[in-house]
Amino acid sequence: MKVAVIGGGTMGGALVKSILRARLAAKGDIVVSDVSAERRELARKKYGVAVSGDNASAVKGVDAVILAIKPHEMDSVMDELSAQLKSQLVISIAAGVSLEAICRRLKYGAVVRAMPNTPAQVGRGMTVWTSSKELDAGKHETARLILSSMGEELYFKDEKYLDMATAISGSGPAYVFLFIEALIDAGVHIGLPRDTAQKLVVETVAGSAEAMNKMAKHPAELKNMVTSPGGTTAEALHRLESGGLRSLVVNAVTAAYEKAKSIGLNQAG
Repeated sequence: MKVAVIGGGTMGGALVKSILRARLAAKGDIVVSDVSAERRELARKKYGVAVSGDNASAVKGVDAVILAIKPHEMDSVMDELSAQLKSQLVISIAAGVSLEAICRRLKYGAVVRAMPNTPAQVGRGMTVWTSSKELDAGKHETARLILSSMGEELYFKDEKYLDMATAISGSGPAYVFLFIEALIDAGVHIGLPRDTAQKLVVETVAGSAEAMNKMAKHPAELKNMVTSPGGTTAEALHRLESGGLRSLVVNAVTAAYEKAKSIGLNQAG
């Protein structure tokens, strides 16, 4: 399979790394196109792939085109590519930019819209995606293979769920990192050395997520398993609930969802 990745930033690099790791394409069959000479050189040195500063040339003759760029860059890049698309699969990971907007601007129908997250950089990503009606079964499977190379993938027929997922899994790692940072700082506050606090927190978070996955229990049940009546955990949870932790999380996710929708509306205009 020949692949053109438009955008040599963090997620573009994660996609290249994942595709190579899954052996979906060889180094010589991948080209990374980016306006930045520095990012092109980094991709060439780090992954051994071909690089280009010309998006239109990069997509010629490839099987899949991945738009790993920011929403505000989409219009200009799509204008460059529209005349070059013949039979390629197009995958966009730009947050908030709808299938309808992409297909209209590209004047092309075989399009997938996906939202991966940053753990894709270590093969533990969560990607949600949808596709245009024009996408055939072969290209659908190719898209699934590419996206699953980064970790888990979940397909939705209804595009409306992508903006919702953006607010949860797309932005979610930032919420988790914020909580991890706060928990480490709390450990330091009560007297733990910072490196010790970080080790305790990171392993606790990772282990808790794995336990929930493998034990297949509701988080409330798992929480109750840790909480003894009148104990230290009960006291800490009381303080978190009194501080409005649940409401803050709901409000934050709702704000992220509304922002994702507004990006799409602005792009559609």
